[in-house]
Amino acid sequence: MRLFCYGVNLSLFPNIDGGHLWEILRGGVRFDLTAVLYLSSLYLVLILFPLPAVWRENRIFQKVQVWSFLVPNIIGFLVNIADIVYIRFTDRRTTCTFFSEFANDTNLWRIVGQGIIDYWYVTLFGILIIALLVVGCRKTFSMRVSKYKWWYYLRETVFLVVTAYMVVIGIRGGFGKYTRPITISNAMQYVNTPRETALVLNTPFSLMKSLENQTYIEPTYFPADELPQHMNPEQCLNGIYSPPADNIVVLILESFSKEYIPTYAPFLDSLLSQSLTYEYTFASGRKSIDAMPSILSSIPMLIESYIVTPYATNSVSSIADCLKKKGYSTAFFHGAPNGSMGFQAYARSAGFDHYYGMDEFGDKSQYDGTWAIWDEPFLQYFANTMTTLPEPFMTAVFTASSHHPFKVPKQYRDVFSKGTLPIHETIGYADMALRRFFETASQQPWYERTLFVITADHTNELESPEYTNAKGLYEVPIAFYHPHSSYFRGCRKEVVSQTDIMPSVLTYVGFDEPFMAFGEDALTSIKDHPYAVCYNAPLYQIFSDSLLVQFDGEEVVAVYNHRKDPCLHTNIANTTEPQRIAPMTDYLKAYIQQYIHRMVNDELTAKREE
Repeated sequence: MRLFCYGVNLSLFPNIDGGHLWEILRGGVRFDLTAVLYLSSLYLVLILFPLPAVWRENRIFQKVQVWSFLVPNIIGFLVNIADIVYIRFTDRRTTCTFFSEFANDTNLWRIVGQGIIDYWYVTLFGILIIALLVVGCRKTFSMRVSKYKWWYYLRETVFLVVTAYMVVIGIRGGFGKYTRPITISNAMQYVNTPRETALVLNTPFSLMKSLENQTYIEPTYFPADELPQHMNPEQCLNGIYSPPADNIVVLILESFSKEYIPTYAPFLDSLLSQSLTYEYTFASGRKSIDAMPSILSSIPMLIESYIVTPYATNSVSSIADCLKKKGYSTAFFHGAPNGSMGFQAYARSAGFDHYYGMDEFGDKSQYDGTWAIWDEPFLQYFANTMTTLPEPFMTAVFTASSHHPFKVPKQYRDVFSKGTLPIHETIGYADMALRRFFETASQQPWYERTLFVITADHTNELESPEYTNAKGLYEVPIAFYHPHSSYFRGCRKEVVSQTDIMPSVLTYVGFDEPFMAFGEDALTSIKDHPYAVCYNAPLYQIFSDSLLVQFDGEEVVAVYNHRKDPCLHTNIANTTEPQRIAPMTDYLKAYIQQYIHRMVNDELTAKREE
């Protein structure tokens, strides 16, 4: 199955030769053994425990034994097979947060059904594997029972003890005084890049380990009183900027990578040329639910998406929450069924006054059948609805059409370039919808006094070596466009992340109260800490304008000069001057420690001075 997964997703792993593939396969056996032993635990109890001989010879009991093996392992195969497709969108094996992520999605089974059809070859492979498993277990065999009962029970007890010891070793992934139970991070010892861990791991193992492990364990890199010297998310702009009281509109484009610009997104390219942009701009994560907190609340994705952690009920700040204090009306727009992806719940917790989803849009005939209202009509609805809001307003919209299954409305089939990847046609459609939005918006009375923030939630299907690595996987556009201000023009040679959007917007409007942000203002001057942080499971990554440092939580494992080596071919960790890496590493450690401490202690809002 691992070879089949590799074959189906060959484009995701372009630098694996025969020797390295063998290393991955060899490493995967450890995780497979653990998963099979977990899944077969009831079966092992039934066949190993010294039960009376009459039970073992009973046909019903023997069938129970067989099905105690088949049912859990079939489920394990099914989730593993599903992940053969899903890892191309997440670059990692699925964990238990998946169920929280889609808990409120009424269209989940429609999405699954579409996937079964689109990836029919994976479906057929799954049917074949499960059929072989069932056929292989059809016959049951009666145990030969000794006529001397004491000998039977002694033999079975000894066999149970020896086998149980071996099972424990298999589940732990090894034996010895210093052997810790195998976990997800152990996959890194068999790979060259974090993405390759998806080949080493299997999905049942990832699900079980994420279920039993605590999401966040607070590190102690620095003493508490020293921590703010390295990184302090509590910020206050001290009212030094004059508030323009302009409207703020945040456009979050589904799955827009920089790789698609300008070939498949010519309008966005032209818009960026009239905006304030940056040379290096990064997403915080690889999923839509990672982007919402990063962009709107400056809360990064570290380890798991904030929305699906046990701490999602924490008090948080956001652009909307802060601007409401300054008289702004606020609204969030997403054309999916209300409640989908947890967006509506997050929008409410982030302080948005109104939520406009599929229910408010009303016309189900514009539904794409899988995810949401098509981008073109929903962005028109977005533009027109904003005209009804009292000014100044702050709004955000999350588009949806440039998403798997990568369809466009019937009237636009064969209109946009199909390119070389399925997503390219939908990028063309979404780009057209964005152009039409700005055409409509430019006719509205509020347009000339509005700052538009344009970004994407994450990247998706990619093909060039520069974008299919630990840097390119996170490169999304981030731009500030104002139709009436020449200040928002040009490209700065800086590193900017999604988490920098909130403090930048608050700077622009002159917000003068304390707030919490894991990013910094990128509008008025060079950032105090010119870095971008993201989580590339199971590694933390930090970018400067030339270096990428990868950190496993304990030590630096790789350093790349991404400016000179954009494909990240050469690890220069052993040749880079320590003084170049140390400030980045210290900042990253403090970043992680601040984040986890504040997450588990519900301290994601700034303290107010009495």
